[in-house]
Amino acid sequence: MNHTMLAAIAESAQTPLALRHIPSPSPAKGRVLVKVHAAGVNPLDVKIAAGAAAHARQALPAVLGLDLAGTVVESGEAVNDFSPGDEVFGMAGGIGGAQGAMAEYIAVDARLLALKPRTSDMREAAALPLAFITAWEGLVDRANVRAGQRVLVHGGAGGVGHVAVQLAKAQGADVYATGSADSLDFIRSLGATAIDYQLESPDDYIERHTAGEGFDIVYDTVGGSTLDASFKAVKAYSGHVVSCLGWGRHSLAPLSFKGATYSGVFTLMPLLTGKGRGHHGAILRAAAALVDAGRLKIRVDRHPYQLHEVNEAFRQVEEGRGKGKTVISMPADRSAAPQ
Repeated sequence: MNHTMLAAIAESAQTPLALRHIPSPSPAKGRVLVKVHAAGVNPLDVKIAAGAAAHARQALPAVLGLDLAGTVVESGEAVNDFSPGDEVFGMAGGIGGAQGAMAEYIAVDARLLALKPRTSDMREAAALPLAFITAWEGLVDRANVRAGQRVLVHGGAGGVGHVAVQLAKAQGADVYATGSADSLDFIRSLGATAIDYQLESPDDYIERHTAGEGFDIVYDTVGGSTLDASFKAVKAYSGHVVSCLGWGRHSLAPLSFKGATYSGVFTLMPLLTGKGRGHHGAILRAAAALVDAGRLKIRVDRHPYQLHEVNEAFRQVEEGRGKGKTVISMPADRSAAPQ
């Protein structure tokens, strides 16, 4: 293997990422060396590059990128679950001082990985980890979603939202999802009842779809005033609100007067603290099983960005122009060069 590799580096906040040759990593105990084939671009990656994500604890300069799919090249000591040649995926770096996925190689804690879905290509697999883990931690770990429940997903066409819709459906729930007018057909294609939040108030859709009772689970993937609307939309006593963007200041009175419950989801914790990493691997194994069973499909933007187009890919995410998850493919050889 080469002793250097090509990587996209955020050298300082609010400046374009630079392609640089840097030393290749080696797998320490409990880690595997992965040749990266594809890296997902998340809004969090864009925020880190802008210097606007202190909670991610990623000081610059740094190689960014949380999500990856690739092939195991070498296993470190005490790794028994993966062998060279295995195709894997995971949310494995790019925060907390760890090298990210936007490089030819990455050394990853093996607990954070799972075997790639057999029916997915590398780009699809790289688009899945953060979105699926976030959806699973909210719906399954926190809210215990199950058959017969009415589940409302706010932002049902978004990155986490469209995965949450499919996961709730796979668990047997009756799923509803909010979106703007141009996203309603996509939401319906996922098997959910689509709600145009610009035309219907919470009172309207609560009455229309639950006869005024409220939803058993409400998953907020939008934050802000949408979380307040979630407190209003949830069922009394047994209802559960989950949010992956519950970072603002909100009145809990509407929730408290209903006797309902709330859970926050902070998917980065295992990467930042080292605790619970094995659970992330288990969640991804469940994701792969759902994909291979035809019950989960990740929406990937069709533009085939290459590593030398990393700044264009970041701009697409920042401006919200992508139709699905933006994914960057790694160079197959050293012919790639900055443009």
